[in-house]
Amino acid sequence: MPALVPTTRTARVVWLGFQPVPVEKLVITSQPVEVMPLSFAGYAGEVHAGETRPSCSRVLKQHPRGTTIRNVRQLCVVSAEEMAEVARDMGLAAMDYAWVGASLVLEGIPDLTHLPPSSRLQGPDGVTLVVDMENLPCQEQAVTIEKARPGLGKGFKAAAEGKRGVTAWVEREGVLRLGDVVMLHVPAQRAWAHPGRALSAG
Repeated sequence: MPALVPTTRTARVVWLGFQPVPVEKLVITSQPVEVMPLSFAGYAGEVHAGETRPSCSRVLKQHPRGTTIRNVRQLCVVSAEEMAEVARDMGLAAMDYAWVGASLVLEGIPDLTHLPPSSRLQGPDGVTLVVDMENLPCQEQAVTIEKARPGLGKGFKAAAEGKRGVTAWVEREGVLRLGDVVMLHVPAQRAWAHPGRALSAG
């Protein structure tokens, strides 16, 4: 029995970008590209690239800060539809995907932020991204938007709750291009029946 099954859901790549330098003073600096070659380490020009990374505040309940761990945060994948909703709720005419540090913006998959972990997004040449988990809104995006649109950035975290997209890593090398269509594959398993037994994330 296959561990993953293809779905009828596909999505079009409407934006590609990368952060060439680390965040400075909580401001994200991203650049759009039309072609994104991806290796097992991610995109070579991206500050989040690498097969491993030092652990951060997101995983302190699992690892001491700075521990070398597998890098499952190589890419930030967001939904064009969800970002449009966030922009509307913030009073923005449109969301600049560079403000949120997006690597890949997809159009066509509803509720993308809540895709099951370990789902795959597969491109035309076979390049395959593995969905790690939901990417939570943080202060960096709010500060970046505030600098670009004074008075509006403070609304980002609330507006983007549950719509911030997912983090992902490269399972199979290849190239993504603007306009490419990717196919969604999901794990062939039922949902966990005992979520109430997990400890609070807070």
